[in-house]
Amino acid sequence: MLKLFGPPSADFFGYFSQSSEKFSLAAKEFLTLTGDLKNIEAHAKRISELEEEADTITHQTVEQLHKTFITPFDRDDVYQLISKLDDITDFIDASAQRFKLYKITQVTPEIVLLAELCVKCSEYLSEAISLLKNLKDPSKILKACVEINRLENEADKVLRSGMAKLFDTETDFKSLIKYKEIYELLETVTDRCEDVANVIEGIVLEYS
Repeated sequence: MLKLFGPPSADFFGYFSQSSEKFSLAAKEFLTLTGDLKNIEAHAKRISELEEEADTITHQTVEQLHKTFITPFDRDDVYQLISKLDDITDFIDASAQRFKLYKITQVTPEIVLLAELCVKCSEYLSEAISLLKNLKDPSKILKACVEINRLENEADKVLRSGMAKLFDTETDFKSLIKYKEIYELLETVTDRCEDVANVIEGIVLEYS
């Protein structure tokens, strides 16, 4: 079992859970945005607030990492886990800001699919992180990580088919560039989720 021997304030598992929650909320907010384009600015603002909150959690974690002598697992794993969690929310925010910046007025099926995959990834990440503290069920954690990898592969397929369709059917060059960038940002969210899953897998295999 993983145990934390640092000061009570250095609740690393709490930080991981909080950061994961910010991503989950941001992913759901983005999915809502795709069906509520008349309120893009409000949704984008909320996602930016969540991204800033995630940044604060990351800074707090790193600060505590410098102050804590004994950490629950390897210091680099702690840093990698919180940093990569923060990266995910950054890319959700970047996707939302593109909607606002580019004044998107129509959503493609691929954008909705990618947004749904981001939400599903967030659910599996939250599950894996919630189980990480005690490692009572390592097989369940690893199963969640496998599902994240599967979802990332699915997002790759959606990206490829969506890009092919864009280049086949989109006649407006500016629109093509806008949608292409949003597709790539959303697929990157799932890539970063896979990165987090890989860190978690490594921790589980080493300490369980």
